[in-house]
Amino acid sequence: MSDAGPARVGARGPAEADAEVERTLQRWRLVLGPYADQRLPRLAAASTAERLDAALHALYGRELHGRGARGEGGAEEDGPRTGSLGGSAPTVVAWLDEVRQLFPQRTAEVVEADALQRYGLTELVTDPTTLERLEPSQELLETLLALRGHLSPDVLHLVRRVVEHVVEEVRQRLQSEVRRALTGRASRTSHTVLPSAATFDVHGTIRANLHRWDAENRRLPVERPLFFARNARRLPWDVVLCVDQSGSMASSVIHSAVMAGILAGLPSLRVRLVVFDTAVVDLSDRVEDPVEVLLSVQLGGGTDIAAAVTYCEGLVENPTRTVLVLVTDFCEGGPVGRLEAAVARLAEARVTMIGLAALDGRAEPAHDRTVAGRLAARGMRIAALTPDALARWLAEVVS
Repeated sequence: MSDAGPARVGARGPAEADAEVERTLQRWRLVLGPYADQRLPRLAAASTAERLDAALHALYGRELHGRGARGEGGAEEDGPRTGSLGGSAPTVVAWLDEVRQLFPQRTAEVVEADALQRYGLTELVTDPTTLERLEPSQELLETLLALRGHLSPDVLHLVRRVVEHVVEEVRQRLQSEVRRALTGRASRTSHTVLPSAATFDVHGTIRANLHRWDAENRRLPVERPLFFARNARRLPWDVVLCVDQSGSMASSVIHSAVMAGILAGLPSLRVRLVVFDTAVVDLSDRVEDPVEVLLSVQLGGGTDIAAAVTYCEGLVENPTRTVLVLVTDFCEGGPVGRLEAAVARLAEARVTMIGLAALDGRAEPAHDRTVAGRLAARGMRIAALTPDALARWLAEVVS
């Protein structure tokens, strides 16, 4: 037994042992905050660890400072390192966004709850004057959705204003591209006189005007340009959007709501919208109104993907004409076997499935690759797409 410890260290090697010591010191440095600068190594400038330290100290440093804690040199700390979110709502929004980026979902929720309940940073959710001063933006909307359960009735009309602004902004950006992808494609058998660069028939135009060829000047005067007609695509398909409303999915939730509204406006396409955490909520009756959808979601909480997929399985009426779009980070809170079984049943029924680790303007996923890989093995395609890319994929599926 006495040789076991040294043998393990030796097996890892000096470099690994030094790295473990450094990680341990860094964890203690984050626990103790900047007041440990005299005893522990400072964190590297602009590193992730320094950002973590600043985010934690901005909140929890309030308590230490309030108790008269002293910084380096024994003086009471009142310089730029003192924990503070200031009195500014934009500063609070930026800090909350940083917390969500840096910490795992459950940790971020604990920090946000402490900010609201323990330290009284409630100006965003209780003070209409503060919220009214803020410029509507997607970042602000994500923050308000994350704090949905804490919103005062006095600010709900202002939250609706933010939701309406962001929804309209996203809709204007997406609608024409999505509709163009899904409402028809060029017919190669018939023509139209309506001009469009995308449907210009080069070879047909040359053949139709070849008799006018000017050999002397080597030019082909075009009297009658031809353009392909567009097929009116009838889409007798059901599209089920199943959207994870856990805290890390805020941007995807916003884009999913707008996307569902656009798809619902297309002829011969029936859209269902389901959101979930540990509970499953069917918002299909509001699918044409993204504002109402977003005012209904509650970001945060656990995740039971299997329950949501199983619910969506019950919505399937014509499997070969159904597309299930699952938007999630694949961080399953329950047994993954239940989720695999549900996906396998849908695949066997020939439902077309795609699992999206992100559905937003950036399509930069942070997800559980192991679970995603297991679902891919069961027949679900896995991707991270922008909404217009999803529309193009849907167009291929239903063509």
